[in-house]
Amino acid sequence: MKSEDIFARYSRQIFIEEIGLDGQRKIMKSKVLVIGAGGLGSPVIQYLAAAGVGVLGVMDFDEVELHNLNRQIIHNENSVGVSKVKSAEQFISNLNRHVQFIGIEKKLDESNAEETISQFDVVIDGSDNFKTRYLVNDVCVKLGKPLIYGSILGFSGQVAIFNYQGSKHLRDLFPEPPIDEDLPDCDSLGVLGALPGIVGSMMASLTLKLITSLPLNINQLTLIDTLSWRFQTVDF
Repeated sequence: MKSEDIFARYSRQIFIEEIGLDGQRKIMKSKVLVIGAGGLGSPVIQYLAAAGVGVLGVMDFDEVELHNLNRQIIHNENSVGVSKVKSAEQFISNLNRHVQFIGIEKKLDESNAEETISQFDVVIDGSDNFKTRYLVNDVCVKLGKPLIYGSILGFSGQVAIFNYQGSKHLRDLFPEPPIDEDLPDCDSLGVLGALPGIVGSMMASLTLKLITSLPLNINQLTLIDTLSWRFQTVDF
């Protein structure tokens, strides 16, 4: 990509003193894996592709369903029945053809987690179950990969950075996963469509700050309550 094209496309990021041209180059050289192309993954994918992340991996095994469309904003009615990875690829292609897309149409499990995660600089967990979240966390710890974590339900969400430059990780906050069957989820209690947009945008912002070496608050969980519009941070 020519220098003049870089500036024309990303000037509003380059104008930010803390980012500049050097920061934009870091973004364009970065390799980010997004696990899950659903509610959280959608805004993350959208904003990282728009920002010019060099290599963007998307891992998901599911297909787009009609009920996804209230919140999974990279998909549309024509995507229903199509794999979320293929739909994400089409979205990114239309938004920013300079982003190298790596689609992984598989479910993350113990047989492929290390091989997949090892190929990327930063991992973003947009999964919707605790088994996957803990697997992603444990592999990131083993491989020394920073992890951007988020979760959503109803009107509430959580965001954190794990395993960054020696910081704590998910098991330092919650040592063992709860039993999934005992917990409510979006399928049973729902989620307001704009909520994953808020939480996912925060996750994308943290990712870009990490890539560009901007200051980050580590060992801290941010709690988002959009019903009462309260944002809290909890140190751990």
